Amino acid sequence: MFKAPVMVKYMKKNKTQEIISFAIKKFRFSDWFAERFIKVVAFMSITFVALIFIFVFREAFPVFRMDVKQKIGSVDLVQEKYGEEEATPATANPVSGSAIKVSKPSSTLLSNVWMPVSDNPRYGLIPLFFGTLKVTLIALLFAAPIAILAAIYTSMFAKPWIREIIKPAIELLAGFPSVVVGFFALMVLATVFQDIFGYASRLNSFVGGFAMSLAAIPVIYTITEDALTAVPKTYIEASLGLGASRRQTAFHVVLPAAVPGIFAAVILGLGRIFGETMIALMATGNAALTSINPFESVRTLSATIGAEMAEVVFGDTHYSVLFLIGSLLFIFTFALNAISEFYFKNLVIRKYQSKK
Repeated sequence: MFKAPVMVKYMKKNKTQEIISFAIKKFRFSDWFAERFIKVVAFMSITFVALIFIFVFREAFPVFRMDVKQKIGSVDLVQEKYGEEEATPATANPVSGSAIKVSKPSSTLLSNVWMPVSDNPRYGLIPLFFGTLKVTLIALLFAAPIAILAAIYTSMFAKPWIREIIKPAIELLAGFPSVVVGFFALMVLATVFQDIFGYASRLNSFVGGFAMSLAAIPVIYTITEDALTAVPKTYIEASLGLGASRRQTAFHVVLPAAVPGIFAAVILGLGRIFGETMIALMATGNAALTSINPFESVRTLSATIGAEMAEVVFGDTHYSVLFLIGSLLFIFTFALNAISEFYFKNLVIRKYQSKK
């Protein structure tokens, strides 16, 4: 008979061999290929995002290294280049060799004037930021309460057959093209709101914000409804068992438990609004103003890119400033999506779904 230590060693050896042989027998090429394919696709997605980020920043970087002055009447002052055409000396009447001061583009980025086409171009981003934030705030004031209340209704109060109608109908709104929503705001909402409130500017931040809320409601609603559904059923049963009504359970038990997921939904909706282009371009009036009046026209960062990128000279200062705006939008939306996805959404899933 084997001694005890020798027997244990023998059994471990046989067990290891059985596991190896089982793994070899169960090898499937389809599973191996699917795993490698998913890894390649994921790596390519990350690579493409990184390349876009590098390209946008490379085109925006020349804004910070423009010369401060140019010479007039000499070959140092050249015409702008269009595509691959060679630059030719500009004709100037002033005395040869004279020089004029040209404000550095980066020194005008914090000004209150956006006037890229003039004898003294100014690229003030403050009115664009102000207009973007104002429209975003108005859109959130409409979208967040409507979406959250709709999610509470479908998850807590609606009958199953009503839920099967409401949820797909709201999520279907996310598939509407932005240009369709913008056209609806331009032709219908602008006229209706002007007749109701009687303001002078037909297209303004209020119209644009309300139209953008239509695009943000499906995003906020979907994630909020998932967060509310992820709350353990034992919470609801315990609350109802203690004598609380359905309304008290929804607003005092389920809603506080789903706060991290709801906050993630609002952040994603904020990113959706902040980067919206066509609705802002068609419904806000596109006037770079810094007024706090919600019924005056504004211009957003994304609408500026959409309106002016097709008309700028390749490699010009205006061209680089537009890419700088795109870089800022990219950073902001990427940060919002990353925070909501990797922190708040995972937080609510870890905190409540594990308790089911």
